[in-house]
Amino acid sequence: MKSWEKNVRKVVPYIPGEQPKNQRVIKLNTNENPYPPSPKVAEALRQMTTDTMRKYPDPAAEKLVSAIAGTCHVSPSQVFPGVGSDDVLAMAFLTFFNSGKPVLFPDITYSFYDVWADLFQIPYECQPLDDEFQIKKEDYYKENGGVIFPNPNAPTGVLMPLADIEDIIRHNRDVIVIVDEAYIDFGGISAAGLLEKYDNLLIVQTFSKSRSMAGMRIGYALGNEELIRYMNDVKYSFNSYTMNETSICLGTAAALDQEYFEETRQRIIATRERSKQELKTLGFSFADSQANFLFVTRESVPAKELFQALKAEGIYVRYFSKPRIDNYLRITIGTDEEMNALFAFLKKYLQK
Repeated sequence: MKSWEKNVRKVVPYIPGEQPKNQRVIKLNTNENPYPPSPKVAEALRQMTTDTMRKYPDPAAEKLVSAIAGTCHVSPSQVFPGVGSDDVLAMAFLTFFNSGKPVLFPDITYSFYDVWADLFQIPYECQPLDDEFQIKKEDYYKENGGVIFPNPNAPTGVLMPLADIEDIIRHNRDVIVIVDEAYIDFGGISAAGLLEKYDNLLIVQTFSKSRSMAGMRIGYALGNEELIRYMNDVKYSFNSYTMNETSICLGTAAALDQEYFEETRQRIIATRERSKQELKTLGFSFADSQANFLFVTRESVPAKELFQALKAEGIYVRYFSKPRIDNYLRITIGTDEEMNALFAFLKKYLQK
């Protein structure tokens, strides 16, 4: 080891889903929206000028914040924008998880949580899901330094009832509870309605899924004004210009087009429900996902082998080689045509 290496912060990084260079594939591995963004996004892009790029963006992203606030029915002072929900979540970890007590989150969940905890040297404890992949709310009643979980959970897609979420918040009034709602638009009710009641609640959402803008990296947090002010203090101590002008402009256009948002959201939900029936017919089992993906298994078929066979066919899904879930595949809901191609391949493969 070189002498300077002893001072290097070493972490095991998050591994994102594969982004194939070949565009002629069916990409069902990273939970992107199969439909394009709102037409108003393209219109806003055409109206942008190169002069816009010459200047620094608005560090407060006021146009975008105002549009998000209107959509979510909160005050602009209750919105924190960031470069995707990952940026927002990382900033929340830095801001709120500093007690020295362990942060609690599920053992099967978004795999960036433990990466951030390790990176920022935050102690944590994983709470096991039950045999049905449900979060056991009682596991979060004990003393801790904060709580975070997705709803619906990832990669399982299981939705926690709002009453259970409130119960967890109520048992943790002395710490911050973060509800990661990356997939909430595809099923269930947002916990945003609890913000007025609980000053320790932070909700994180994203434009990457239901708004079809994963490539623009736009996320945001909702919370009381004090929480948002603390997060802004950390942001301005880190990077004043976290969001570029293009993201601010196009994100604003997307947020204001609720009609298109609702149309594509309903199309994905309809395809998801049809996909559940098709996969059940093929012998797959899975929890009742309320996200834009399904987490499926077929006991007699090794998931890793099926993952590799699908990839060879040009159909990309996600495989996790982790305990308890290493015989599952996470399949993003694509267009009807993409899902039909998946089902056709699975029928042939299973016949072999």
